[in-house]
Amino acid sequence: MSPSFKLKCHLVLIFLMALRGETRYLQLREAADRDPLLLWGARLKRDLAGEPEYRRALRCLDMLSLPGQFTFTADRPRLHCAAFLIAEPEELITVHYDLVSIDCRGGDFLKVFDGWILKGEKFPSSQDHPLPTTERYIDFCDSGLSRRSIRSSQNVAMIFFRVHEPGNGFTFTIKTDPNLFPCNVISQTPNGRFTLVVPHLHRNCSFSIIYPAVIKISDLTLGHLSGLQLKVKPSVSHLHSCFLIIGMFYDMKEVSQ
Repeated sequence: MSPSFKLKCHLVLIFLMALRGETRYLQLREAADRDPLLLWGARLKRDLAGEPEYRRALRCLDMLSLPGQFTFTADRPRLHCAAFLIAEPEELITVHYDLVSIDCRGGDFLKVFDGWILKGEKFPSSQDHPLPTTERYIDFCDSGLSRRSIRSSQNVAMIFFRVHEPGNGFTFTIKTDPNLFPCNVISQTPNGRFTLVVPHLHRNCSFSIIYPAVIKISDLTLGHLSGLQLKVKPSVSHLHSCFLIIGMFYDMKEVSQ
């Protein structure tokens, strides 16, 4: 790994950990003030029918890991804004526009990207994602409300937006759906057990972790060759920078500091 790429990975790691840590804490704290059930986990609240939907304002640079409704209102010209959306590894994200008030002709834009972009790097990569890069961008100024709902192909998505006029903005709702066969995943946590399975499909899969971690590969099946299943022996790897893991079942434990 080249020094420049390693430095880039470390910068991305610091950025995401800081952003996600602050945002996750604020979301849980703000929501818990209204509904203590959120302290039991977002999934429980999501399953309780009739409970009020979680709502809060969206910041120009934000990370969202809870379903709910979010509203951005420009207080001044906001030219370079983005929201990172992340769900559980076995979930897909749906973004639904509730209200949009922007000036597309005046240079505003509102785009959803199917994945994440960090330091010019896309996740999943163009080689791993099922769609061409051009089809992964959904521009509101092109489609309008004819496409109010946009669903991701994995557990992460991004919203890019620019709003010039103070008072303009938009409101959207995030919902999640189960993904029976998660392929490309970004982990929210440095601990846990994860499985990637792609039955009867010829495609690449990747698992990205933004934390230093110890990886234990419990079982790895690379495919079938003339009826012979090719398997790899369990192994342990210590990883301290950005990386991708291809199609495997494994245990992950946080690196001791």
